[in-house]
Amino acid sequence: MKERFDVSGMTCAACQANVQKAVQKLGVNDVNVNLISESMTVDYDTDKIKNDDIIKAVEKIGYGASLKDKDKSSEVTLKESEEMSTVSRLKISFLFLIPLMYVSMGPMINLPIPSFLEGQGGAVNNAFVQFLLALPVIFVNRKFFVSGFKGLVNKAPNMDTLVALGASAATIFGIFAIMRMSYAMGINDTQVLDHYRHNIYFESSATILTLITLGKYFEARSKGETKSSLKHLMDLAPKTAMVIKNGEEVEVTIEEIEIGDTIVVRPGEAIPVDGIVTKGSSLVDQSAITGESIPVNKNPGDEVISASINKQGSFHFKAKRVGENTAISQIISLVNEANETKAPIARLADKIAAIFVPLVIVIAVLTFAIWAYISKDFEFALNLMIAVLVISCPCALGLATPMAIMVATGKSAELGLLFKNAESLENLHKIDSILLDKTGTITEGKPVVTDVYTKMDEDEFISIARSIEEASEHPLSNSIVEYANSKNISAREISDFHSLTGMGLEAKIVGQIYYAGNIRLMNEKNISVEAFEDKSIAYSEEGKTSMYFADEEKVLGLIAVQDLAKDSSIKAIEKLKTMGYHIIMLTGDNEKTAEAIRKKLAIDEKYAEVLPQDKDKVVRKLQESGKKVAMVGDGINDAPALARSDIGIAIGSGTDIAIDSADVVLIKNSLLDIVNSIRLSSKTIRIIKENLFWAFFYNIILIPVAAGILYPRYGITLNPMFAALAMSISSVFVCLNSLRLRSFEPEEETKEENIILKENEMSELNKMIVKVNGMSCENCAKHVTEALESVAGIKEVNVDLKNKEANVEFFGSVDEAEISKAISEAGYEYKGIEYK
Repeated sequence: MKERFDVSGMTCAACQANVQKAVQKLGVNDVNVNLISESMTVDYDTDKIKNDDIIKAVEKIGYGASLKDKDKSSEVTLKESEEMSTVSRLKISFLFLIPLMYVSMGPMINLPIPSFLEGQGGAVNNAFVQFLLALPVIFVNRKFFVSGFKGLVNKAPNMDTLVALGASAATIFGIFAIMRMSYAMGINDTQVLDHYRHNIYFESSATILTLITLGKYFEARSKGETKSSLKHLMDLAPKTAMVIKNGEEVEVTIEEIEIGDTIVVRPGEAIPVDGIVTKGSSLVDQSAITGESIPVNKNPGDEVISASINKQGSFHFKAKRVGENTAISQIISLVNEANETKAPIARLADKIAAIFVPLVIVIAVLTFAIWAYISKDFEFALNLMIAVLVISCPCALGLATPMAIMVATGKSAELGLLFKNAESLENLHKIDSILLDKTGTITEGKPVVTDVYTKMDEDEFISIARSIEEASEHPLSNSIVEYANSKNISAREISDFHSLTGMGLEAKIVGQIYYAGNIRLMNEKNISVEAFEDKSIAYSEEGKTSMYFADEEKVLGLIAVQDLAKDSSIKAIEKLKTMGYHIIMLTGDNEKTAEAIRKKLAIDEKYAEVLPQDKDKVVRKLQESGKKVAMVGDGINDAPALARSDIGIAIGSGTDIAIDSADVVLIKNSLLDIVNSIRLSSKTIRIIKENLFWAFFYNIILIPVAAGILYPRYGITLNPMFAALAMSISSVFVCLNSLRLRSFEPEEETKEENIILKENEMSELNKMIVKVNGMSCENCAKHVTEALESVAGIKEVNVDLKNKEANVEFFGSVDEAEISKAISEAGYEYKGIEYK
């Protein structure tokens, strides 16, 4: 069983490693801890381990854990909760740090301070005031001490442990200094008094805590920005919807919607759940879900997606998927799952983090011991030890991978690319061969008529062909019927229809027998194909399928059909080849047809006549030859090959089983998104490597400096306050570097192509009836006509005075509110719309 938990109190990679190690000790199958989302996914046997066991294991080492509430509102995000807490701590910290720094540092730059704090006489007062000003800063930031020392006691030290040790050492030494000064004043030892009044470290303790809290504030802001893409998706779905119940519109919450409910959506509203349009027509903006930049025309029978935006007309639709089954919920779920898995590159950081903090504590102790022995200066050695503890906090190391992964998965969801786990995001750019299923992936998956060849009247020939094919449900038959419809050629009445298995069709038209099928059928009926055979072979060499049509004596003509490649597929293949990938096509077509398609699309290699159940064998063969293979498919028979490939990529319109078997899902059904996926994968890994380099470089360079390696020769040391600032800056750098992924721009069609697509979308002519009260004469009809024609999208208006209605033809979709307003302004009463 897999269960998700919320984990509180984690601040660094060591925290993440500690939580993971504690849960692994219980004997779970698998555990993934995410520092950014403060969550954990655990796969375990419920017969052996209970939820409470996992929660107790996490709490024992100093962190909090609870089962993730699936119904919890997304309103409280990391940006809102963590940032609010951190801001209040920051305000109090700076409120007391500023006067503390003035009192401690002011005299160094000749700033005036009260006389009772000056000189040897005011030394103890000065130190005690510093102590009082530091106490509120220490108190409001006590979480560092609670978490740090709890982790140390439970042998699971973390970043807070380093901060707590550094700040505690500075504070304790400050208290020790007050005691030494008080004693020195009592015995009038001015030398000891002068020594300690210049070596009070309360300001270091307060500054360390304040600067690290400042760093945490910037981290919290970055985490919020990191999750903004996902939060944007969550916020797209409306909280309520208008449902028709007992003939009336009733407002209900999203949770109350049931499958089969009829929902009303008006212009500008978001679609609450997935469903099928039953009444009305509109343009729907699906860009947030599918990444399509052009609104899609929706008519009765079309599917609408939750969280997409209705741009114009009102319509009714029937709920098909609700709750966790809606498209937006599944996308959010997939993105969350991807965030909570680890990319292979993150394992290196995890291994280092597990030993990093204990190692730093050892280095800090050795630094103190060595310098105390060499310099005989206790305060100097303490300074260096505190600097080592503070500079080494592994925040940047812990943020390097999950920050980039979360930004990338959020951005990919915006673009209609879904990575199911972090591993696929990392490994996609490593492939060298892309195996493309032909039907439905490269092509539209729907054959269309490309050529008609006959020696008789073409319209009469098509009429005969349509008449025979109309009774069949074969895809090739459907393409001929659709072609005849586009030519406005009607069918004739047929009788004695028969389907001849493996050969074609037979039917009578006005007593005359006609045949439609392949060359095998012609040979079976002893009909000569000699006059048409060359043409059929030519079509075949172009990758087309020819169908013979004949009467009992002779062939009447040929119709060639082809499943055409999508425009996006042609561009995608060209771009992928430019990027250096080896493109391979997989098809069940015969060798000749497959070769024609391969040449036409400039594909590098093909596998023809592949049986559906043998597709995974092709993947295995390529892998055995040393290739890293990405398989792209959409059907049930593609699922084994998708699962076997190094990276399985499913087309979003494909079957559920294909999508379940894949590592990446392309929601827009465009192969151009493979290009986008690879580019995003490559850029993400580059960002992660930059983050890890910075985190490692920062620690490798600055830990030795903090330990005093440059002091003997150059006299350079690192003040603990500057160490705290440097540590915070390193974390902020990693966060900001990861956020660069938000600027990722996908490969898209050109602006001119988008304009053409938009024109094609809007060229669809629709009809509706507008009910209008108050019309009584031809003059009224004229006013209503002029009012309606003023509405954008309306092409033609014919008013029926008798029935008090207007028959309206319009392009794409129109805004019902505009129609109502136009009629009202003309002085008449709008009574609603009926779509034809």
